Amino acid sequence: MTDAHDTDLKKELDATLHARRELGPEYESELADSFLEKIDQRIDGAVERRLRRTLAEQQLQVARGTRRGKGTDSWGERFGFAIVSLVLAVPLSALGGTFGGTAGLIATWLGIVGVNMAQAVRLNPGLFQRGDRDHED
Repeated sequence: MTDAHDTDLKKELDATLHARRELGPEYESELADSFLEKIDQRIDGAVERRLRRTLAEQQLQVARGTRRGKGTDSWGERFGFAIVSLVLAVPLSALGGTFGGTAGLIATWLGIVGVNMAQAVRLNPGLFQRGDRDHED
């Protein structure tokens, strides 16, 4: 289906360029606007189709009772967050150290640790609560 859309879009671009050669540069802005409008319509249509498909999938999951609650996540989501956090830590550390010296580097890492702690608490709401509250004297 994408190939057909690509072919149609290529034909539209070719027609626009041909019209530009025929009409001259004074119509260039109008032709470009027209072509961009067609692209916008295609993007809007694609987004709308994806949105409808996603909503239909969610409704189907809810109907089947297979939808996960918001508080749950998969191992892959946690692993992905950790990887992204570490990958972003390198350039952030470089920027923090370059522009802020040691204080900038410390602030950068406090931010990185803070974001990861917030994610951990979001996934495990009782993470930092004492487990022995029932046994206090």
